[in-house]
Amino acid sequence: MNLINIAHAGIITDAPSVSDIGMKFFNFLLSVVGIFAIIALVLAGIFYFISSGDTQKAELAKRIMKYAVIGIAVAMGAMIAIKFTGQFFG
Repeated sequence: MNLINIAHAGIITDAPSVSDIGMKFFNFLLSVVGIFAIIALVLAGIFYFISSGDTQKAELAKRIMKYAVIGIAVAMGAMIAIKFTGQFFG
């Protein structure tokens, strides 16, 4: 039986640390935010293209585009900050 071998396995040395798991989790979340921001940017371009001279629709598309670019910048800045923090503590 393998019960004896399992009982004498010892300490797991290659298990990821809590900080590694946290870093991977935050990187995943920021990747999702970045993907949504890029989708919003593409949709804003489509809205602007189909506005057909309607200033209200064009302004809506510009606003969506502005916030999508801000979202991309915030996500990239947060990724950089998390990587530096991970290097500092890891």
